[in-house]
Amino acid sequence: MSWWVLVAAGVVEIAWALSIKPTDGFTRPWPTVLCVALMALAAFLLSVAIRDLPTGTAYAVFTGIGAVGAVTVSAVVNKDPLTVGRVAAIALICCGVVLARITTPAE
Repeated sequence: MSWWVLVAAGVVEIAWALSIKPTDGFTRPWPTVLCVALMALAAFLLSVAIRDLPTGTAYAVFTGIGAVGAVTVSAVVNKDPLTVGRVAAIALICCGVVLARITTPAE
């Protein structure tokens, strides 16, 4: 169950990362409220997940999901460029997340 909570935390982190830009440097009140709420929810879910998972592994997977997801969603929604280097970086992060998951001892 902890792995599913961790995935949920990573998905919320993607939303949080994408919610930062609309705050315009935290000068717009409602986007800022949303951003802070998403940040708090992501941190809460991560804290629940690390009750049963190694902290380092959980954090690596959490940030990996967030990084890959933010780049991918931003490329689709904002038309951010996907260069060969960026795709290679995403692939390496994905491999690292998978390796961290499969080498973590069972709960």
